Amino acid sequence: MLIPLIPSVADGLGTSVGLVALSVTTYTVPFAAFQLVSGTVAERLGGGRVVRAGYVAYGGAALLCAFAPEIWTFLGARALAGTANAFLTPILLAALYEAAPRPMLGRSVGTFAAVQTAGLTLAPLIGGALGELSWRLAFAAVAIASLLLALTPLELHRRSADGRARPSLRALVSRRLGLLSAAAAAGYAGFTGIGFLVALVAAEEYGLGAGATGLLVATYGVGGILLGRAGGTAADRLGRPLTAFAGSAACAAGVLALAFVPTAWGVGAVFFLVGCGSAFAWAGLNTITVESFPENRAGAVSVFGAFKFAGLAAAPLVYIPLFQLDTRAPFLLASGLAALAAALILPWFALYRRRVEAASTSSAASGTIRK
Repeated sequence: MLIPLIPSVADGLGTSVGLVALSVTTYTVPFAAFQLVSGTVAERLGGGRVVRAGYVAYGGAALLCAFAPEIWTFLGARALAGTANAFLTPILLAALYEAAPRPMLGRSVGTFAAVQTAGLTLAPLIGGALGELSWRLAFAAVAIASLLLALTPLELHRRSADGRARPSLRALVSRRLGLLSAAAAAGYAGFTGIGFLVALVAAEEYGLGAGATGLLVATYGVGGILLGRAGGTAADRLGRPLTAFAGSAACAAGVLALAFVPTAWGVGAVFFLVGCGSAFAWAGLNTITVESFPENRAGAVSVFGAFKFAGLAAAPLVYIPLFQLDTRAPFLLASGLAALAAALILPWFALYRRRVEAASTSSAASGTIRK
């Protein structure tokens, strides 16, 4: 929502566009950092309690942004908002495991991702529309929405005290979560986080204005919205690893094609297809993460999310210098990272095969006992 408001916020606070743009970083860094612990906190204190507190904190931060008298208050409020969101998104995703029927878990996770993508795609449009009246009104609207959500009845699973070990970060230190976290970082750096590169190409290579550039970048989100549910259904029917691998491999091919597409609208069409592939990649990866760490489910999802946004934060630092040397170079590197994300999914084929074999053996043994 902030992106189209940056010039208006700079004028309103009497500061530079660069300082206001810094608020994107002050939001993203705590958002990623606190996800390393937010899920474990939710497992210990109860997801419903933590999510409600997160909404209250997010609403308070948005209200502080709306009434900020100068840039430093605004930057601090954005940092608080990022921290609060770290205690919202991953905990809600982990809660889907308890709320969704097992045969439809992938479909539910894919739908959740599609709704998130819709929010990310529509936020600049809504922010820009409200900004025509006042940029402060946009943040006030977010504050009201957050506080209303905090008042909404919400029952999330809390680990019962039945003798199981207390959820801890140490339980998450494993090769399996390491593979998923590395795939998350590579995926966000390789295909989800390259919208700014598409915007640079649109402006510098094809001379498109702000409106046309925005539409071009939004094609990725449209693909994710349209196929989010289908990606989740594929994860249920074809298997989580195959869905995640196929989606990531398709994204790698699409990002590679972006380096050689000769027209602006060709870029838009290919970026739309990358968005479609990402729906399958994230449906598979998110579902694997949600169901594979019962000892600290929310903790695993939050660590996974932290690495996603670490990849997103690192992307501009790496790609912009490359873009200045050769406009094709960052797309070639991003394609390689997307392919790396696909490769990191390969060990999960064997892990899931062993899981299915163990379940079959357990069912057979149970049937023998009943006889």
